[in-house]
Amino acid sequence: MKFIHTADLHLDSPLRGLERYEGAPVEAMRQATRRAAENIVSLALRERVDFVLIAGDVYDGDWRDFNTGLFFARQMSRLREADIPVFLIRGNHDAASQITRELSLPDNVREFSSRSAGTETMEALGVAVHGQSFPNREVTEDLSQSYPEARPGLFNIGLLHTSADGREGHASYAPCTLDGLRAKGYHYWALGHVHQREVLCQEPWILFPGNPQGRHARETGPKSCTLVTADNGRITQVDTHEVDVARWLQCVIPAEAVRRPEDLLEWVRHWLEKEAGAAEERLLAVRLRVTGHCPAHGQLTAQSERLVAECRQLANDAGNGRVWVEKVKIDTQPLVAAAGSGPGTTPLDDLLRYTRGLPENPQELQAMALCLEALGNKLPAELRQGVDGLDLQNLKHLAALVPEAESLLLAKIQNPEAIL
Repeated sequence: MKFIHTADLHLDSPLRGLERYEGAPVEAMRQATRRAAENIVSLALRERVDFVLIAGDVYDGDWRDFNTGLFFARQMSRLREADIPVFLIRGNHDAASQITRELSLPDNVREFSSRSAGTETMEALGVAVHGQSFPNREVTEDLSQSYPEARPGLFNIGLLHTSADGREGHASYAPCTLDGLRAKGYHYWALGHVHQREVLCQEPWILFPGNPQGRHARETGPKSCTLVTADNGRITQVDTHEVDVARWLQCVIPAEAVRRPEDLLEWVRHWLEKEAGAAEERLLAVRLRVTGHCPAHGQLTAQSERLVAECRQLANDAGNGRVWVEKVKIDTQPLVAAAGSGPGTTPLDDLLRYTRGLPENPQELQAMALCLEALGNKLPAELRQGVDGLDLQNLKHLAALVPEAESLLLAKIQNPEAIL
């Protein structure tokens, strides 16, 4: 006997703010949750599974139109044609109170009630599936406590949308304990809600499959569903199958190795080529972060706009259009950042004590504003206008510029020949 366990499809999950990034693959990312769902169905057909379990959050809240529901119905029809039943529960995102539109699903789909826990049996397979849907978005009680006891002589599965005993980044919905789940005597617990794959227990198997498609930069790495094989009432194999079509990655670059901007670009090139080669034709959305004390801190800060463009060009070369750099974050510190914090009496100590005291010294900031008045009047209009425009007479704005100016100054002191 084989079955697929998946959860948190979040079909047509909205992409917030992606359009503002130059070169962002907006349409490909928008379609990614659908393509991942198609991959799950194709896997079920290829493996000739006996049934599919969906542990909540098929949708991402109310639909903008019926197309979201129609797409899911079409995928369920593909399974119906192969005589594959589907058992699903609603989670917090697609609870009865969250979906105002309704659409009939094919008769191979069996959705558990939100009023109480119920059981669906497949006598020919000797399987009993127990589950309960969310009636509303915020379910705070332990639903698993009211699940039926295991049916004797059958392979028992619990289908549950839950935060378990709490997971960072996930609301505490339908909380439960490992001991409480074990006490039911089920052979397998198919959980949903947590978007990172996690095996909580193997005796019996209790696991989150994770969501099948990452939706933003915090949902990184491979995304998958779980294929389970059982024989004579015992689970013999639990396999992870990657079904994502677009993958979010984060790369943290150790700044200590970056002595000049060219070192950073070389490091990025090697990393992008390696990841593009391992992606198996997937679209990659990459966030790069340079962190730590860095010999080239000032140069990286001053040339950040150019470096972002260079990194995006490297991504184009590495992936033939399949790799996109979403963001480059320069989060470095100068090597001499500790200077000026102690009782030292070197000129550098004196300078840093002065610059680091400026934000809290309105008299000195006012004097600086007077010195910069003539320079500010000569700036091009486009630099002075808008929300991010330079206002050298605004003391708060001026104080915010001091750390950046200090970084550039330190970089120049460290390397007088550097072009900042």
